[in-house]
This record gives sequence, structure tokens and C-alpha cells, in this order.
Amino acid sequence: MARVLIVDDSPSQLIGLKRIMEKLGHAVITAEDGVTGVEAARRELPDLILMDVVMPNLNGFQATRSIAKDPATAHIPVILVTTKDQATDRLWGLRQGARAYVTKPINETELGEALREVLGG
Repeated sequence: MARVLIVDDSPSQLIGLKRIMEKLGHAVITAEDGVTGVEAARRELPDLILMDVVMPNLNGFQATRSIAKDPATAHIPVILVTTKDQATDRLWGLRQGARAYVTKPINETELGEALREVLGG
């Protein structure tokens, strides 16, 4: 079981992702935007972060870059989970430090494969 931080400004997306993660046996922490997501990553040191991209204050690309560059959190894999489905978005997200990129609406199988890939199980 992993501790998963879900960062998304949409309450319905948070609930949906939380339900999927708990169904897969993971413990969940949530944050409502990039700023609180980065703070939660530093405070909680989760095993994995699911990060939305389109959020106020600090978007998911910026938050991912901040987490990837901070020595205290750089080891935490980030999976971007977003409606942005262009190849350039995917490439930019991976360049910011994300380990995987999953588009919404969430396909549970695809998300599960990304989880196994980044968590090594």
C-alpha cells in the first residue's frame, strides 16, 4: 500500500481519484491546488503524487518542477493527471519531472498501469 497525494482543484475529480486509489488499497492525502500540493509533498513525503495541471495559483507543471527540484521531495514520483492531451503537453510535463502522464477522463486500467510503472509493482 502506498501513500498517495492527489492534487486537483476539482472536488469531483478529487473524490473520483481518491475512490480509485482507495479501491486499489492506497492511503490518500489531498490538496486543492499546486501551492498546497507542494506544501503537502514536503510535509507528508508521500510515496506518489497524482497532479492535475490546470489549477489556480501554481499550475501542475510548475508544482511538479518545484517538487522535482527540491532535494527533500525529488525522490517522489509524480504522475500528471490532466485533460491536456496534446503531445507537447505530455512532453513538457515529463520535462518538468513527471514520471508518467495520464489524461482525463480517467481510465482505471491506464492509471493502474502508470502506478505499477512508477511504483515498481
